[in-house]
Amino acid sequence: MKNKVILILHNVRSVVNVGAIFRIADSAGVSKIYLTGYTPTPLDRFGNKRRDFHKSALGAEDYIEWEQHKGYSQVLKNMRIKKVKIIALEQRNGSVDYKKVKVNGPVAIIVGNEVKGLSKSILNMADKVAEIPQRGKKESLNVSVALGIFLFRILNI
Repeated sequence: MKNKVILILHNVRSVVNVGAIFRIADSAGVSKIYLTGYTPTPLDRFGNKRRDFHKSALGAEDYIEWEQHKGYSQVLKNMRIKKVKIIALEQRNGSVDYKKVKVNGPVAIIVGNEVKGLSKSILNMADKVAEIPQRGKKESLNVSVALGIFLFRILNI
């Protein structure tokens, strides 16, 4: 892979969604995943592997490097220091069509809560906000599905 890709999952509440994202990340060659806020990790509070996580990740949690952080701010600041472009995947006024996003160099893609999305402060820290246009009656896609579509599109997989 020519571009280093990092994922940041902030306040994604569903263990199944996070597990699915790990599986997608493995298939797309993602370098690392940061789990921030209350996003669940592959391990329970006792340090044991979570069965519900493993069921959707299918072992990808053993191959993808990950870190947990309570907040997102320092993670995003570290991305800036390392000259990593930050792309938020979120529906909002002023966002760009995901098909127009070009990646040249290291990139961090941040997604948020399945219902509330990403906060304005996170969106303000992003270099770009991209969205997948919706044509049906539903207003959004599942976070893991949206991230998979976006990843495979920008990486030309």
